[in-house]
Amino acid sequence: MSSWFTRTVLDRLTAGLAYVLYHGVRLLPVDFASALGGAIGRGLGPLLPMHKIAKANLAAAFPEKSEAERARIVRGMWDNIGRTFFEYPHQTGLIKSGRVEMDNLDAVDVLRNDGRPGLLWSGHLGNWELVSAGAGARGLVMHRIYRAPNNPRVEWLFHANRDLVKGELLPKGSSGGRRAMVLLKRGEHLGMLVDQKMNDGIAVPFFGRPAMTASALATFALRFDAPVVGARAIRLKGARFRLEVTDPYTIPDTGDRFADELAAMTEVNRILEGWIREYPEQWLWVHRRWPKAGDVLATAPTTQS
Repeated sequence: MSSWFTRTVLDRLTAGLAYVLYHGVRLLPVDFASALGGAIGRGLGPLLPMHKIAKANLAAAFPEKSEAERARIVRGMWDNIGRTFFEYPHQTGLIKSGRVEMDNLDAVDVLRNDGRPGLLWSGHLGNWELVSAGAGARGLVMHRIYRAPNNPRVEWLFHANRDLVKGELLPKGSSGGRRAMVLLKRGEHLGMLVDQKMNDGIAVPFFGRPAMTASALATFALRFDAPVVGARAIRLKGARFRLEVTDPYTIPDTGDRFADELAAMTEVNRILEGWIREYPEQWLWVHRRWPKAGDVLATAPTTQS
């Protein structure tokens, strides 16, 4: 049996399962769906290979914590992941039903009204999907950079239940980067998650260790003199959240592009690390965020203006 045939069959089966699961969960009351997702996450997560990655990352990030404390954080992480996935079909409803506190989002309003291009960044913390929905609920049209799925038959999931989210989805890579440049030049807004390992990024401190970090946020901000806002959607209890944002800030341009991008991403990682330390069980510790021993770290930005 050819690998092409196997891949096609597997893609079809995966897409069918995703369709049934999405629409099945959408029929459930949101509190029940969230609790069910959390229970499944807590039950299945420790059986997955990524569980060992999470434990190793936590041991390195929090050596001062006991093994029992780190085990509690990992259990909470799996609970949050499961809840977030099962809340996805209810995303719009979470906003419209008042389950997301959005009282202090003046920075989003500034981005919307200042007539300039702007950038909003976040990480895989809490229910990260609510960041773009919350910004959209405030009237901000925000184009988002995302990782396109390996299985094109599940691409529809990235567009489902998105009536509050206005803007294009831009795939990671050169084509998405070029499109982002066009949109920013028009004075529009871009959103991105900044906490995944980028092998061709730059080495930036994160929890006391160098982490390969994409510099695109800083590159775009410096090129277009665009204000930057950080955002997070923290889980309060069950399927209730609070959306929080930083004040808008402009990245200083000294003329030394490498130094400016490194300084900017160091500050982003500092803010993100502070958020994670505050709610460690709500971050996605399963990422291979740090290099392995022997990896060669980049010494210069990979993108230039």
